[in-house]
Amino acid sequence: MCGFVGIIHFNAKRELDYDQEIREMNKEIAHRGPDSEGYYSNEKIHYGFRRLSILDLECGSQPMSFGNERYWIVFNGEIYNHQEHREALKKEGVQFTTATDTEVILALYDKYKEKTASLLRGMFAFLIWDSQEEKIYGARDQFGMKPMYLSQIDGDYYFASENKSIEKIMPNKTVNPSALQHYFTFQYVPGEKCLVEGIESVSPGTYFTINQEGTMTSTRYYQATFKPVDMEEHLLAKQISDVLHDSVKVHMRADVTVGSFLSGGIDSSIIVALARQLSPNLKTFSVGFEREGFNEIEVAQETAAKLKVENFSRIIRPADFINEFDNYIWYLDDPLADPAAVAQYFLAQLAGEHCTVSLSGEGADELFGGYPIYHEPISLAAFDRFSPGANKLIRSVVTKLPQKIKGRGFLLRGSTPLEERFVGNAKIFTEEEKRLFLRTFDPNQHYMQVTDRFYKRSVGLDPTTRMQDLDMHTWLVDDLLHNADRTTMASSIELRAPFVDKEVFRVAAQIPTSMKFKNNTTKYILRKAAEEFVPEHVLYREKLGFPVPIRFWLKNELYDWARQIITNANTDAFINKQYVLEMLESHRKGEEDLSRKLWTFITFIRWYEIHVLMGNDKQKTYDSRISGTRSGIRGFNSLN
Repeated sequence: MCGFVGIIHFNAKRELDYDQEIREMNKEIAHRGPDSEGYYSNEKIHYGFRRLSILDLECGSQPMSFGNERYWIVFNGEIYNHQEHREALKKEGVQFTTATDTEVILALYDKYKEKTASLLRGMFAFLIWDSQEEKIYGARDQFGMKPMYLSQIDGDYYFASENKSIEKIMPNKTVNPSALQHYFTFQYVPGEKCLVEGIESVSPGTYFTINQEGTMTSTRYYQATFKPVDMEEHLLAKQISDVLHDSVKVHMRADVTVGSFLSGGIDSSIIVALARQLSPNLKTFSVGFEREGFNEIEVAQETAAKLKVENFSRIIRPADFINEFDNYIWYLDDPLADPAAVAQYFLAQLAGEHCTVSLSGEGADELFGGYPIYHEPISLAAFDRFSPGANKLIRSVVTKLPQKIKGRGFLLRGSTPLEERFVGNAKIFTEEEKRLFLRTFDPNQHYMQVTDRFYKRSVGLDPTTRMQDLDMHTWLVDDLLHNADRTTMASSIELRAPFVDKEVFRVAAQIPTSMKFKNNTTKYILRKAAEEFVPEHVLYREKLGFPVPIRFWLKNELYDWARQIITNANTDAFINKQYVLEMLESHRKGEEDLSRKLWTFITFIRWYEIHVLMGNDKQKTYDSRISGTRSGIRGFNSLN
């Protein structure tokens, strides 16, 4: 596990010290690979690499070459089927000089060229330079587990595992107004555009080439598509059980200590139960809060005891949030206003004290239908009997009713087409609300520009599956997996999510909605598949998510802190500060729960001040603190 940076300049128009730039960029991701660094340069390309040692393999350093130095690669991730490919290539006469999955990627590219990415099972992002054809080939994994960003400046291409490496060499940083507007809809920045203008994310399941003329061409090689089929329950449960056993097995490959996150829910319990079969000394990690209803540590400890694994836990207090919030913002790059992401930041710190690799349960809800909102189309089925015109009439009448009248929300949602009412799991502000506070609001930048392409490709599927599909390609990628990568890399540990695997998805894609919701529970068929190895007390337990008590904290312990951030904000060009302060007061008085909306503002404000406005002196402070040892990284304190 690691991080990389790269500069491609076939037609360089600037007189720059590229070697200096690549080193400055690489320094920004020291936390991703504190064990070693490496560089490769020629007249066309420059690579930088940071390494976190996971497998004790011979000559695993990068950048790595192959084919008498014809090919050069920088690669971030893990390939879980590399051993199978290695054996097949050996039979064809390919000779390997290392035992790494990195060299297998190069050997596959030598034989299969652009088809290489589609042959890989794992999490990955990489760049390959072909010195003979003077061509770049790059790819990102099927689901977006591993990140890769790019920017084009004066004809030069810049690549990096994190935005901040590219931000480092940008002379002026400005905010992308359309990305900002979408952030205030989704609470994260969706899609390819990043919040800093000029930086983009390579899409999951995509490979690209850059030829001698500097022309970049992107191709989608994988598209996760749900294809429900009728199947007997016991057969489907058996397939799910088998593929999960296999996925956890390959995700456990490492020569370092492997642990696992453990909450009070079914998803992480499945992972821990299966991992325990392979590693009896498995360590597990849990966090909670000192407030009733926001602490699942006891449930997690009960699960750990029944599975006979060690559990380490930590209580997170309001002062912890305040002290680490700026660091969290720094490591996350683009703002992510999900309070659970901050909690996972602390969970990763705890895990980092005991292991270098940790498993988690991300992806189970999106693949197996775990969110209660997915049941909504069943509850609203009666509206399907009405014509679109009739539903439109109902909607026009209901919108004129008082906000607090009983049944208004039900009628409004039922009469609204799915494509308009479901924006994904994290919708936070409506278009009408954004007009009131967002000074850069553009009525032509509607949130449906993000969701429309996914809804178009899912036409013909049932509504619940269409909702899953949307979350799979937005919320999972840009919130959950972004969070998972950044929060764990901040503590220099590698996170692996066995549910987010193309073989697991191949089975999960077949599940009909009738087996997602049954016996008053979500993820029914997944729970059925886990009956033989998951403790009964957690098997059918109601989903709680990762609850964080900011609703209470923003009224009390975090109120002064939040008010100071908003009052001193340097974001008047973007948001109406008075609007936000009035929201804070309304929330404090208990008139309305506005905690998630306030958290979205607070996150953006600090992001803007740290990533855009931060001056050279403060930047140097960050540089010195993140370029030390892993223990130094974990001791990284607040700058305030």
